[in-house]
Amino acid sequence: MGYIISNLWKLLNRVYLVHSFFMTFCILFDILYLVKFMWKIGNVEIKNRLVLAPMAGVCNSAFRRIVKEMGCGLIYAEMVSDKAIFYNNQKTIDMLYMTDFERPISQQIFGSDKESFVSAAKFIYENMKPDIIDINMGCPVPKVALRAQAGSALLKNPSKIKEIVEAVVSSVPIPVTVKIRSGWDFNSINAVEVAKICEEAGASAICVHARTRSQGYSGKADWNIIKLVKENVSIPVIGNGDVVDCFSAKKMLDDTGCDAVMIGRAALGNPWIFKEINEFLENGVIIPKPSPIEKVDMCLKHFEYLVSLKISKVAVLEIRNHIAWYLKGLKGSNEIKNKIYMTRDIDEIRSILINYRKELE
Repeated sequence: MGYIISNLWKLLNRVYLVHSFFMTFCILFDILYLVKFMWKIGNVEIKNRLVLAPMAGVCNSAFRRIVKEMGCGLIYAEMVSDKAIFYNNQKTIDMLYMTDFERPISQQIFGSDKESFVSAAKFIYENMKPDIIDINMGCPVPKVALRAQAGSALLKNPSKIKEIVEAVVSSVPIPVTVKIRSGWDFNSINAVEVAKICEEAGASAICVHARTRSQGYSGKADWNIIKLVKENVSIPVIGNGDVVDCFSAKKMLDDTGCDAVMIGRAALGNPWIFKEINEFLENGVIIPKPSPIEKVDMCLKHFEYLVSLKISKVAVLEIRNHIAWYLKGLKGSNEIKNKIYMTRDIDEIRSILINYRKELE
């Protein structure tokens, strides 16, 4: 009997040691995972290196929810005008709607003067309560950059940049970041200078779209600009421009040393890109592309999210572009898109998509 008890005790000790070793290994693995993929902006922890770009007319709560479900680490809400907030424009105030599921989330503001930026930042912090506030210094569209002298127009005035960033940083208790471009045009590439000024003024991170304002969204992004910015500041740098799949995401991270990559147009009709990139970066796995049926199912889900968020008329109008993006290249999709563009009825849109799904089965 004593022999049996003695050997049982030895066996239990071995099991305990193996269990302890296994638990220690698991803990160390988790720590290494967090060190490799988690990063911070100020005190805001971000679980992976993928960021959604603040695309105007796209990044409302419905789209952001889908992107979050696909594994996006940090979400940028579409930009809002500081002046519109100052004048209490209801359409702009409605754009500030968000849910806790979307966190961490950054709300971007565009404007051209310090006082309006501060007023808007305070209102957003007090009413929306985002995790981060971002200052837009990269928008190239004429309405913003030329007519309002906001967005990328600010790149032409470094001293004004410092005043604005300092003022916004001191006005809110959450991290403030800045999104910039390489420069106004090829004769005034000043991203490194601007990034240094933003850091000195208290910005917690900088996002660099590696195109000039004059390029707009055409031509090739010069990732070397992102690399130079990363080498010259100590705050996190988010790279933006020409990330279209898992391979380009990894290449940007490797070539530039940036802390995260921002994805914009490549996510239109393809929110799966976030899952694709995460799987590749974290596990070295290339996941299959979504099937036609999965794309139709995503159309239906996106539409339901919009219907729950917007009035019927707006939901119907907004889903049209998304359906065109989701179904692009699918057999018979042109006919489906034409049918959807011809109706304003929610139930009819659902019926069209459901019937199309059955045809694809």
